[in-house]
Amino acid sequence: MVLKQLLGSRATRSLTVVSVLVEAKRAFEGGKRVRAVALIAIAALAWKWTVLGMAAQGVVKLLRR
Repeated sequence: MVLKQLLGSRATRSLTVVSVLVEAKRAFEGGKRVRAVALIAIAALAWKWTVLGMAAQGVVKLLRR
């Protein structure tokens, strides 16, 4: 229950959306427009489903390596 409350809190959702948008900005500046658009769409969904945003960030970090 504690994890559900943490992931559902307004602060966690806001932080997730902001961090996904930062990743989208980095992708756009790096010339990866398709990835940037996909991340913007994920940021919109991340407000409702925080885990989706966290998973997307993990995938982006793996792809960046």
